Amino acid sequence: MEKLVTGIHHVTALAGEPQRNLDFYTGILGLRMVKKTVNFDAPDVYHFYYGNETGQPGTILTFFPYEGIRPGRQGKGMLNVTTFSVPISSMEFWEKRFKQFGINYTPAQDRFDGEAAMYFQDPDGLGLELIFNDSDERPGFSYGSIPKEHSIKGFYSVEIWQEGYERTAGLLTEVLDHHLIAEKGSRFRFAATDAPGSYIDILCSPDSLKGLGGGGTVHHLAFNTANKETQAKVREKVLKSGFNPTPVLDRQYFESIYFREPGGVLFEVATAEPGFAVDEEPAKLGEELKLPPQYESRRELIEKAVKPVTLNPTKFK
Repeated sequence: MEKLVTGIHHVTALAGEPQRNLDFYTGILGLRMVKKTVNFDAPDVYHFYYGNETGQPGTILTFFPYEGIRPGRQGKGMLNVTTFSVPISSMEFWEKRFKQFGINYTPAQDRFDGEAAMYFQDPDGLGLELIFNDSDERPGFSYGSIPKEHSIKGFYSVEIWQEGYERTAGLLTEVLDHHLIAEKGSRFRFAATDAPGSYIDILCSPDSLKGLGGGGTVHHLAFNTANKETQAKVREKVLKSGFNPTPVLDRQYFESIYFREPGGVLFEVATAEPGFAVDEEPAKLGEELKLPPQYESRRELIEKAVKPVTLNPTKFK
C-alpha cells in the first residue's frame, strides 16, 4: 500500500526578539538559515527557517519572531519538546558547548534502547532536546563553528503531551500512515518510517495544566508528503475521518493543509516539493529577504517594518 505520509516535514514555533533567535539557532546550535521570509498572514513579521544544508523535510524548524510577545506555557494539548539528532560520541562536546554559552541543560538520560536525551531550552523557553544516537545516517550541517562530526543532523522526534494517547494515536495510525513502534511507561512512540526524523512521541500527562500559546511554544507540526497528488489523497482521508482540513494553501516552498488533531495540536501536511531553492541558489540559501510574490510590490514598506538582522554564526566558536 502506498505510504502517503513519510515523516516530519517541519515544526513551527513562536519566538520573541529576531536577532536573539537567529543567533541561538545558527550560532550556538549551528543550524543553517535556510530561508528568511515573512509570515504569509502578517507580512510585517519575519518567518525564519532553519535546517540542514538544503532544507530537507525532517530538518526544518521555523519561527515567527514577534518582539514583545507574551510567554506561553507548556502543557497538555501541545507539542512541548522538539528533539534534534546528534551522534553518541558528541555528548561531551555539547555539554562543554552549553556550559560555554551559559545554557542550562539536563544531563543526558536513557530513553529507548540506543538513545539518550539531553533537555534544554532556547532563549524564549522553547523545549528542546538533543538525542544522542548512532542510527541516523543523514549528514550534519555546520557553518564551521561546530565540527562536522558533532553537528546536528535534523530532527529525531517530537513530544506531544496529552490527557491520554488513544485519540491522537487513532489519527496517526488510521489516517496518517503511522504505527506504534515503542512504548515505555507513559510514553508511546509512533512513526511513519522507523528512522530519525519520523518519530512522534505521545506523553500521557493527565495531571499537567493545559498548554497556552505564546512565546516559546510550538504553533504547529507539519508532516511530509511527496507532492500535490499524495497530499490530495491525505486530505481526502482526513475529511472521511471526520476532521476539517483547510483548502490547499500555497506556501511558496511547499503546499499545505491544516487541521486540529483530537487533543488540540494543529497538524499540517506539507509537500516535499518544490523546496527552498526555487528563489535562491542552494549555496546562498537564507542570505536575502525573500517575499511571497503577492508582497513583492510592498517590499520597501516591509523592509522598513521588520527589524534588520545579521547572520554571523561563526562568532559563536
